[in-house]
Amino acid sequence: MNYRILAIGDIVGYGAVECLKRQLWTIRREFGVDFVVANGENAAEGNGLDADSAKTLLMAGVDVLTTGNHVWKKNDLHTVLRSGDPVLRPANYPSKCPGTGSIIRTVNGYRVLVINIQGTTFMEALDNPFDTLEKVLEWEKGRYDFSVLDVHAEATGEKQAIAHCFDGRISVVFGTHTHVQTADAQILPGGTGYLTDIGMTGPTDGILGIRKEVIIDRLRMKMPSRFTVAEGSIVLCGACFTVDPDSGRCLECVPVRRELGTP
Repeated sequence: MNYRILAIGDIVGYGAVECLKRQLWTIRREFGVDFVVANGENAAEGNGLDADSAKTLLMAGVDVLTTGNHVWKKNDLHTVLRSGDPVLRPANYPSKCPGTGSIIRTVNGYRVLVINIQGTTFMEALDNPFDTLEKVLEWEKGRYDFSVLDVHAEATGEKQAIAHCFDGRISVVFGTHTHVQTADAQILPGGTGYLTDIGMTGPTDGILGIRKEVIIDRLRMKMPSRFTVAEGSIVLCGACFTVDPDSGRCLECVPVRRELGTP
């Protein structure tokens, strides 16, 4: 029987957290989802992921939370990262940083390896993501049935390069960070399901989930400003991947966009 994985794009703000709290288990049942991975690095007000939001999302039906360049914004998350809870930080941060960049979770009878990596093009100069992925796959070899990778990166070309480099070795590769869902859902030649960016889960009446006037003023005036989450209706963006558990090949990649209403 095939295995279905729902990947949820960057969660922005407490309103999105609240909507997922109310609706995610229903969505799981509706789509026949076995496993949910969600990027939560913008779930707290003003960027970052705090401990309360992480706990709420995990109880709401998320099996593994990934993050990105805002992972260190909330100090109380450091304790969560050290606790062994299924909350990841990018694997290519220095090894002495709190937490880990990969985890294996057994859900519905299969061992799923989830890896979180951060790109380095137009972003912070972390360890080489290609080399880091090679190390993680070698370390976890033989311990999992299939694998999922969140590439938190700015450059679409870097995301594509990582996906093609590990085609056939990682079952599902999707991108996060840019908050705009791309139109290139596909199965790569080696059997990897891929989407360059799965989009954002947050308020639509804004720019990338942030109040429009904040972003416009920042771009016009070139002055720093505090990000304030937009209000209004919440939309879930992501992708649903169907994997053959015997071969580890992805059979289908379907973008998901669903209105969740107001918080």
